Amino acid sequence: MTNQLLEFAEQLSDVREHLAATPRSIREGKLKRVSGIVLEVEGLPLSIGSSATIVSQAGDLSFDAECIGFNGGITYLMPLDQVEGIAPGALVYPASTPVDYGGGYTTKVATKPLPIGEALLGRVVDGLGRPIDGKGDASQKMTRQSRTILNPLDRTPIHEPLDTGIRAVNGLLTVGRGQRVGIFAGSGVGKSVLLGMLARNCVADVIVIGLVGERGREVREFCEETLGPESFSRAVVVAAPADASPLARSKGGSYATDVATWFRDQGKHVVLIVDSLTRYAMALREIGLSLGEAPVARGYPPSVFARMPELVERVGNGANPDGSITAFYTVLLEGDDTNDPVADTARGILDGHFFLSRELADSGHYPAIDIEKSISRVMPKVSTR
Repeated sequence: MTNQLLEFAEQLSDVREHLAATPRSIREGKLKRVSGIVLEVEGLPLSIGSSATIVSQAGDLSFDAECIGFNGGITYLMPLDQVEGIAPGALVYPASTPVDYGGGYTTKVATKPLPIGEALLGRVVDGLGRPIDGKGDASQKMTRQSRTILNPLDRTPIHEPLDTGIRAVNGLLTVGRGQRVGIFAGSGVGKSVLLGMLARNCVADVIVIGLVGERGREVREFCEETLGPESFSRAVVVAAPADASPLARSKGGSYATDVATWFRDQGKHVVLIVDSLTRYAMALREIGLSLGEAPVARGYPPSVFARMPELVERVGNGANPDGSITAFYTVLLEGDDTNDPVADTARGILDGHFFLSRELADSGHYPAIDIEKSISRVMPKVSTR
């Protein structure tokens, strides 16, 4: 009898240890406070980047959001859409059940997948991968946004010129396949004209266009008039216009890069056009300031200048010599100020820049590229004479 009791006690001890090691699942939290564009949730620890759904207490409204920070037992979410109608006490659910291992925070990132693949050609999607062209689901293949940076030693060197179809560029500012170029321009100097010429005339297998933070009316104009049917059939347009949430705008730039890198890894020569890098930085600024980051340069917090190189360094040539991404980023100059912190940072991380001249544009000269102020850093490597 004594042996049986001892054996039973050992079994109970094993069960107790097993239960202590079993992670506890936290399935929902409650909305505690809304501060500007940030939602404060208690009772639901999430990892940075995890997706969540906010449901009103009546169950008649629901919104998607993403974790952008935490402090103690409070999780900070940013909605992907407008949240009118949500009241205190609304329930917040993770995209999948997070797991708490006793430290109070989940170790699982539950991000929503985004469509990817050949089926995206000729389609228009928003920054979250949702089709906005009325043609049904964009693609059955899915991916998750990545910030993976290529090993610099794995990159294929730039040795081949890209025919842009623009004589001023081909002859005086020759661009190489895999180069990253900034188009620096103030307002009304022909930025859209130059982008249209690049999108229509560049010799490439795939054109990926990220319209980030620009006017909504320009999306349809760019697809139907600027691109035209022939170019649009080999293009993917990611549109996150000015009225989208800051998170959706920042994701628009990242998602366009994800699409371009996927095609590059399939051995395609890709031209990526992001209009604009400045609006992408502004979206990051809104997110950073809403979390309480201190502005360090004209209202921009430090995180902006950390995220910009992350985005740019993902493009270019990869390990597969058969594929490449040649990227063109527009950079807006407020009052033609070339010392803007975003412009200054972009100049330092890009492989060249085209400055558009207001004097040339006013005289009707398009594209209004100021050759003397512009440079292509890889031109000596790819030009033959």
